[in-house]
Amino acid sequence: MKQLLANRVKTLTPSSTLAITAKAKELKEQGIDVIGLGAGEPDFNTPQNILDAAVESMNKGLTKYTPAGGLPVLKQAIIDKLQRDNNLTYKANEVMVGVGAKHVLYTLFQVILNEGDEVIIPIPYWVSYPEQVKLAGGVPVYVEGTAEQGYKITPEQLAAAVTEKTKAVIINSPSNPSGMIYSREELETLAKVAEEKDIIIVSDEIYEKLVYNGVEHFSIAQLSENIKARTIVVNGVAKSHSMTGWRIGYAAGNADIIKAMTDLASHSTSNATTTAQYATVEAYNGPQDAVEEMRQAFESRLEKIYPQLAAIPGFKVLKPQGAFYLLPDVAEAAAKTGFESVDAFAAALLTEANVAVIPGSGFGADATIRLSYATSLELLEEAVRRIDTFVKSKWQD
Repeated sequence: MKQLLANRVKTLTPSSTLAITAKAKELKEQGIDVIGLGAGEPDFNTPQNILDAAVESMNKGLTKYTPAGGLPVLKQAIIDKLQRDNNLTYKANEVMVGVGAKHVLYTLFQVILNEGDEVIIPIPYWVSYPEQVKLAGGVPVYVEGTAEQGYKITPEQLAAAVTEKTKAVIINSPSNPSGMIYSREELETLAKVAEEKDIIIVSDEIYEKLVYNGVEHFSIAQLSENIKARTIVVNGVAKSHSMTGWRIGYAAGNADIIKAMTDLASHSTSNATTTAQYATVEAYNGPQDAVEEMRQAFESRLEKIYPQLAAIPGFKVLKPQGAFYLLPDVAEAAAKTGFESVDAFAAALLTEANVAVIPGSGFGADATIRLSYATSLELLEEAVRRIDTFVKSKWQD
């Protein structure tokens, strides 16, 4: 029999976040009291006004195909949002709506990368960036943002990583998995390098609305018209409006790139789900009270759970500024409790302490684990108590 699978999928690494979530679900179905801290989605329902708008659109018969790049009314809502929230001006032909920000990123890499093109990916990174780059024939080039640097890369690191093959750099702020945010000043220094080296900036801003303690999100595209021209902004309503399952994301940027992405989508997904598009119109045009309520809830959980987690022996954790993740370095805890790796430590937390966390190896940060605080404070505190008990019971001086 001829080879069944294409070479391009043979090097794919399954999503560690989805794998852990599936394992936790399996244990729950067996009656085991597992607390899952792996989820990358808010634990709130989609706001009622958005649900109502979706139902209304269906009742009106608005259930047919839309243009591949998105409904004109949704594109306008996105344009208005970018102007209102980010002081960025775009035209309709500079916006493309896709099946979630993940699909938008996948489509973007497919249209900008040729075989062997390099994409600079800061560590720690979202699990899908390297896989999507490889699927497009590109080569991931990793640059480590250490804990001492706040899990962010420096302009010197970026400049040193650029070669003749470099096509783009990914900036994810607020970051998944670290929750750290690049300041305007930091973005200015990175943008200067991108401009000097003539590379595209992929700015993933999906956690834009989830920022805490007075820290503000700033889009790198806001710096200047020249920087905006080389930046593709990727965003969506999944995290901000608790609409993960609706699968609506978008890209805004260079019209030629946007057209290519739209053309590719027309041959792959056609349009994003029509009902979800109408729901997103309401998400952006309607009241934003629920967005702020969710942000405040996450901030409150962070303030309460962070010191408890930081007090666990062998845990070193920076306080995040956004998103809803904590990324403690647990290398010492793993070693002192008799485990050869953090991955093994994380596996034991699931099977012995009944707490599901994501090993940092999936994010390029082997010494860490990622915990999501997108769950109730009661469960969070119980999870931390279980982890603390687990570590102390196995600690070996």
